[in-house]
Amino acid sequence: MPGIGRAVAEHQLSLKPGVAPVRQKKRSFGGEKQRAIREEVEKLLAAGFIREITYPSWLANMVVVKKNSEKWRMCVDFTDLNKACPKDFYFLSKIDRLVDCSTGYLMMSFVDAFSGYHQIRMAKNDEEHTSFITDQGTFCYKVMPFSLKNAGATYQRMIDTVFKNQRGRNIEAYVDDVLIKSKCVK
Repeated sequence: MPGIGRAVAEHQLSLKPGVAPVRQKKRSFGGEKQRAIREEVEKLLAAGFIREITYPSWLANMVVVKKNSEKWRMCVDFTDLNKACPKDFYFLSKIDRLVDCSTGYLMMSFVDAFSGYHQIRMAKNDEEHTSFITDQGTFCYKVMPFSLKNAGATYQRMIDTVFKNQRGRNIEAYVDDVLIKSKCVK
């Protein structure tokens, strides 16, 4: 996917006034976790989702967790940054209501939003706030990462904007997936 235009959706942080930036101390990881971090950083760099940065005001650590598949998942610990941002109360659709709405239709399709989140750009002024540290260097996100507060609300806004002429007609959407109802096939 080439990405969503900034005019359609852009993730902006809304830092509470007077909150001091937090620079977390770098954590050390052993061999297997270190390899997983290096591979993920290389993948994110190759995709153009992150960039190297110097002298960040905010700095977060990596968290590495084992998935059910026995592979490692790299996450960024944005706990301090998330505490500094107020909650966005944009309406998120209820999945149970959307599934109930699909009753009686022959076709239902779910679209994974993994790529969708990374297609939304961070506001230029907020990129440096998403900085994280690894043994490979210090990087920041150019796109919206999953673990940021209000990422779901930003994604839902984007879905609502893109599908505004279809919603309620033949598409019902909710954050993380798109539920498509085909009214012409019953």
